[in-house]
Amino acid sequence: MSLPILPTISTSFIVLSAITVAIGWGQIKQRKIEQHKKTMLLAAVFAVIFFVIYASRTIFIGNTAFGGPDDIKIYYTVFLIFHITLATVGAVLGIWTIILGLKNNLEKHRKFGPVTSIIWFFTAITGVAVYLLLYVFYKGGETTSVIKAILGF
Repeated sequence: MSLPILPTISTSFIVLSAITVAIGWGQIKQRKIEQHKKTMLLAAVFAVIFFVIYASRTIFIGNTAFGGPDDIKIYYTVFLIFHITLATVGAVLGIWTIILGLKNNLEKHRKFGPVTSIIWFFTAITGVAVYLLLYVFYKGGETTSVIKAILGF
């Protein structure tokens, strides 16, 4: 089986981002504040690298449509929309949480941090599931525009 290089690389970066968020969470629980800050910024860098690869691929190549059986396509589509929603909310909250931390607004940072992290973990998990459904469990469909890939128009 030959895996597509760009989706494999981008998915690896989102997994690295989630792993570093988990490490950062552990560090703050141990009151290792400077290590936590560096680790969480690294997690953000990994997420940005993912996004740059994903967005570049989307713009210049297109997205891969689901190539699995038609009878489960609707479930995949609903799952994909759920993942996209989580990723969008997670990214916005991630940026906000980082800003709060960097501005030393620790009361709000402590409130948003755990919620943001949990959303990011689910984003990573569902992202890996989308990758597996598109490229591992089933042969990917045609590479096309975002709207057509998601909704099948």
